[in-house]
This record gives sequence, structure tokens and C-alpha cells, in this order.
Amino acid sequence: MSVDIGGLVAIILFYLAILLVGIWAAWKNKNKPHHGELLRNEVIMIGRRDIGLLLGIFTMTATWVGGAYINGTAEAVYVVGLGFIWTQAPIGYAVSLIIGGLFFAKTMRSRRYVTMLDPFQETYGGGIGSLMFIPAVMGELFWSAAVLSALGSSLSVIFEINVELAIIISTVIAVGYTLIGGLYSVVYTDMAQLFCIFVGLYISLPFAVLNPAVTSITITATKYVYREPWIGTISPGNAWIWVDNYFLMTLGGIPWQAYFQRVLSASTATQAQILSIVAGFSTLILAIPSVIIGAIGVSTDWNQTEYGLPDPMDRNETQMILPLILRYLCPSYIAFFGLGAVSAAVMSSADSSILSASSMFTRNIYHGVFRREATDNELVWIMRAAVVIFGLLAAGMTWMSNSVYGLWYLSSDLIFVLLFPQLLSVLYLKGTNAYGCITSYIFGLFLRVGGGEPYLRLQPFICYAGCYLDITFPTGPIYLQKFPFKTVSMLASLMMNLFVSHLTKYLFNRGMFPPRLDILKGFVSQPQKEKSNKVAAETKDSTDAVEQTPTDKEGVDPLNTTSEDKEPVDG
Repeated sequence: MSVDIGGLVAIILFYLAILLVGIWAAWKNKNKPHHGELLRNEVIMIGRRDIGLLLGIFTMTATWVGGAYINGTAEAVYVVGLGFIWTQAPIGYAVSLIIGGLFFAKTMRSRRYVTMLDPFQETYGGGIGSLMFIPAVMGELFWSAAVLSALGSSLSVIFEINVELAIIISTVIAVGYTLIGGLYSVVYTDMAQLFCIFVGLYISLPFAVLNPAVTSITITATKYVYREPWIGTISPGNAWIWVDNYFLMTLGGIPWQAYFQRVLSASTATQAQILSIVAGFSTLILAIPSVIIGAIGVSTDWNQTEYGLPDPMDRNETQMILPLILRYLCPSYIAFFGLGAVSAAVMSSADSSILSASSMFTRNIYHGVFRREATDNELVWIMRAAVVIFGLLAAGMTWMSNSVYGLWYLSSDLIFVLLFPQLLSVLYLKGTNAYGCITSYIFGLFLRVGGGEPYLRLQPFICYAGCYLDITFPTGPIYLQKFPFKTVSMLASLMMNLFVSHLTKYLFNRGMFPPRLDILKGFVSQPQKEKSNKVAAETKDSTDAVEQTPTDKEGVDPLNTTSEDKEPVDG
């Protein structure tokens, strides 16, 4: 396999430019005056809470518009049986950003949290709250692996570069500038990468659309030419699956640390709200080229191109439809710009996910559970080590790429089923406690995993209404669900949290359960008459603190870091 020298030079120059932007951003903000009480490790996670509105919109949009977003959108439109009407990610994730901005961004930013897991540990304690780390980090890690895998495939198609080498270089660069500048390097490189995505994709479109091998996409939208029309259809039997997927994307797109990292770094709570809403509309604009490219794939007579027949559908290369169109329907120099867009999208998502996973581990697991007495300098080094480790894990997982996408789908589902109802509870619903949290967590996990996961060949052990055996599934016969069990699992988890929380509160407060059964320390027994007034007062204060809702605890550091413990940021 020969290497395209021009393509190799182009990608090297692009990567050097991104690396230089990351280093410049770190240098620019290193000696920036600091006013406030944030520790150095917290500045790595969320900056100094001074990310402006414009920069915030850019970085929020770039985080969502990743390699899986632009490649996956094109693939979904191209694949027979899906089409545009089943390409739910662009609208679904855009709506999730708008809902997040309307109902979650302002609340989280006004309470001055540092990570998404802070309100859980504040309400339920470090141990129970840290359970939320499992689905959260799974989502971030498998998302990074999936987009890095997509990048490797794109590079190999366009430039015939070794896939493994491309993934390693991309990971090293993303980890490198994240280590140097933390959030500041990530957000400034996001701005550069978003510009490359916009220019690269929109420059490529005219050349692909006007290629002689392409029939007008307005014709193929509704008529059979080379494949089924790319608009797609929804059969009555699949309507509930379509609805289920939209709820998954709109509500499950909210409880991600990569999202809240931008929200919590905003200058004000109002700006956090605005940047989230505006980014929702921006993601839709950047999805348009991918939708058109997918439609072009359906409209192309591949026999007129160097690719030849069979087409990508028959070769099982649908996941590479975007880079294939760039290579075979566009001039090589235009393909280089398109590749820059794909590479930019991947890196803008990978660096955000790596930083997000590292932030949650350092603050909420290492510091919040195991090393409460850790110094700021120690946490800075733990943060740096975590960035390297999570970056290596994400790159390593690309070698099992056949199951990475399945694991990412499952982890996304778990975020929707497990994290969204818990986040809703700690922010807005009064009276939830650790007992309700852990019970609903296990119950939601049971219902979701019980429904199976075809991408992992995980057969269901719960057959919901409409469950059927599909003997034509690509990986072999498997039972599939037509019932919207993901949304039902999420709602059941939410209801279980409320029910168990209020039940245990009633049983303990009425004395039906003795205090010794309060193993999660969710309640404090009423003071006995023989206790001193001092002990009684302390007990009452503890009870009030435990039963207080998040709304009453704005600005509280869940890790109980006092001002004496804080070390000033350098400069």
C-alpha cells in the first residue's frame, strides 16, 4: 500500500497547527491574574470560570460535533433501511443542548459545582455518589475510542496511512496539549477545529454534488435509482423504537461531564444557559453537510468512479461513506480539507472526553472517596496521570473496534437510564436519599441490561411487548425489542428512587426501623431524653443537613474543602 505524500504532509501540518494552538492557549492563560478560591487542579478542569460566551459556544459545539457525529450522520442517511428520517442524532442532540440550557445549565453553574458528580456526592455522600462515575466514565471512554477508530478508518481510506499509527499520533497530540493547558488548551483548540470542520465540509460539498457519477439528490430522495430513497420511512411496527431513540438522545445527551465542563467554566450562570442553547442550533448547521454527503452516497453510480463495484453497502464499508466520497468524488486537494474536518472533529471530541474522565476520577473518586486529605499539588499530578491513562485506554480500545461502537451505544443507554433520573432527582426533586438512589440505580440497570444489546450480541432475558427473533441480523440471530423499554426503564428508575426514598424516610422517622439499620447513614436518630442538650443540638443539625435538598445548598463544596485548605493558583 503506497502512502499519499501530499496527504501525509497535509495532515502533519494540520496536526502541528492544532498542537501550536494548544500550547499557545496554555501559555496565554498561565500567568493570567486569578481572583477566587479555585485550586490549581480545579483550574485544569474548568479554567477560572471565565470562558466567554463566544468561546463557550465554539467549544460546546465542537464537543458535540465529533467524528462519530459527522461520520455517523452520513452513514445513517446512506444505509438502506435507515435514511434521513432515522438519522436522529443531529436533531436529538441539538434538542438535548437546548433542554440542558433551559433547565440544567443555569442551576449547575449558579451552585458553583466543579464536576457533574458533585451534586450526587453532596446529596448522597462520597461512596454512593461515586456509583455515578461508572456509567459516566464508560460513556466518555468508549466515545473517545469510537471517534479515534473512525479517524483511523478515514485516514486509511483517503491517504492510505497506517490506521494504528494515525490513532497513536492523534491520541498523543490530544493528550499532549490537554496535559499542557487543561481546559484552556481544549477550548481554544476546539475553536480552531470547529473552523476546520465548517470550512472543510462545506468546501467539499459542491465538488461531490456536481460529480458526473452523482444523480441529483432531489430525485433520489423519493425515487429508487441505485438504492432505496434516502429520505427513509418509518413502518408502524417501528414507531415506538423511533420514539424511544429520540428520548434517549434528547434526555440522555444531558448528563455528560464533557457538556457540564463547558457549562461550569462559563463566566456567569446566564452565559452558561445561553451558550448551551445557541450551541444546539449550531450543531444542526454543521450536520447539514453530513446529511447531504450521505444522500450523495445513495445517489452515486460507483461503477463510474475508481472505487468501482460492488458499492460501499455491499462491501460492508458504510461506516466510511464520508471519507470514501471525499476521496473518489472530490479532487485530492479538496479531500485534504475534508480530512482536516474529520480529524478536527475527532480531536475536538477525544480531548474533551479524556479531560472529562480525568476530572471526575481525580475530584470525585481519588479525592472524594479515597484521599480526602490530598493536597492541591498531589491532585494536579493525579490529574495529569489520569489524562495519560485515559488517553491510552481510549487508544487501546480502538483495536477492539468491532465492539467499541456497541459498548458506546450501551454506555449511552446507561447514561440515559441511570444518570438522567438521578440528576433530575438531586437537582429538582425533594426527599431523595441514598437508599432510593442505590435501589433505583440497580433496578434501572436490571431493566436496561435485561432488554439486551444486539451490537454486543447480548441476548435479552426480559422480553418486553413486541420482542421478536431476528434471524437476519448481521451478527447472527438475536431477539430484538420493539417496545420503548429504554425510556420505560428510565422512568421506572426515577419512580423507584422517589418511592424508596420516601418509604425509608417514613420508616426511619416513625421509628419503625431502628437507627442501627441505617447502614448508609442517610438518617440520624432523634436524640434520646438522657442525652445532653449539646448532643441533641448537634444531632438535629446533622438531620437537617442530610434531609436538606440541593436547592437549599447552593455554593456548597461537596468535598468540604475549607478556605484554609485551598492553595492559590500560580500567578
